[in-house]
Amino acid sequence: MNRAFRVGIIGADTKASWAQLSHVPAINALADVELAAVATRHEDSARAAAEAFGARRWYADPPALIEDDDIDIVTVAVRVPAHRSLVEAALKAGKTVYCEAPLGVDLAEVQSLQAAGEGALTVIGLQGRLNPSVRRAAQMIADGAIGRPLTARIVSTTSGMGPATLSSYRYFDEAAAGANLLTITAGHTLDLLEALLGEVSEVEARTPILFPTVQVLDTRSTAKREVPDHADILGGVGDGTVFNASVIGGVAPEEAEFDFVVRGTQGWLRLRGGSLYGVQGGDLTLTASVGFAEPDAPVVPGGGPALNVAEVYTRIAQDLRTGSRTVPDFALATHNSTLIAAVTRAAQSGRRQRVPG
Repeated sequence: MNRAFRVGIIGADTKASWAQLSHVPAINALADVELAAVATRHEDSARAAAEAFGARRWYADPPALIEDDDIDIVTVAVRVPAHRSLVEAALKAGKTVYCEAPLGVDLAEVQSLQAAGEGALTVIGLQGRLNPSVRRAAQMIADGAIGRPLTARIVSTTSGMGPATLSSYRYFDEAAAGANLLTITAGHTLDLLEALLGEVSEVEARTPILFPTVQVLDTRSTAKREVPDHADILGGVGDGTVFNASVIGGVAPEEAEFDFVVRGTQGWLRLRGGSLYGVQGGDLTLTASVGFAEPDAPVVPGGGPALNVAEVYTRIAQDLRTGSRTVPDFALATHNSTLIAAVTRAAQSGRRQRVPG
């Protein structure tokens, strides 16, 4: 297939949606994919999104987009509780499915969706691992550039999950929503750790709620937070490397940072960056005590939320053309959810937990 692959985005709203910030500019900057359609649950917002983003068609009924024969790739960028029905419908329709992370509201749902996607090209939004600096750092470690990795220290922050919020973001504080500091910020952070050093084997954790009462600014009310807004995670990764990750919510936007240092027997390397949207939502800078080849240029420059998402779409097009499997897929989604479930058990029990392989 020589033409561009046609993408339909469910959840492409013009009101500061993640799709607007990342998926739309990524697709529109690439030659191998094109934005063919958008869908929301309301006619006015769907029509406005199509006009704003340059999509040829719009749908106020997401299943209608899924059934559109002209759509090759269905991107699901809506709240997590709606993922299951949309992903299942898209898989049944024979589409390639790109779903934002986390894939489901809990591990059982994620496992079910992985099983439903067996044999299809499935894609999970763990895009940080495809950042060019991350790929170069992983290659350096694999090549022994810093010797045997001994320790890894990560500070990963987000401006969300703090003492104040808006009513439109209240679902991040609700346990049933499946989208919170652990499943999103910690999930992306630990996936990056594993991209460099291999799978996490065991964890210990503390996951407090530092801001149990949240100020809802636009309604001048208060609400109860049901999920952690801080996590300290200690464990083993790869061939015995010890790691410590501090995942911190509620930092001021100008203080958002990501700092990841790996020390080995022959040197160190460091990935640093800062993004309002967490490590997955921007670029990282690689430094090291040893020489290294510069990371590849990103497929879409600019350093914003579209940067890493564009790397995913480039891999999707490559995999569809060649039959390869290089995208982060639903099997990775299941592993990531398994890891977060182990972190949760460790925090609740106060005991070290093994992470199932």
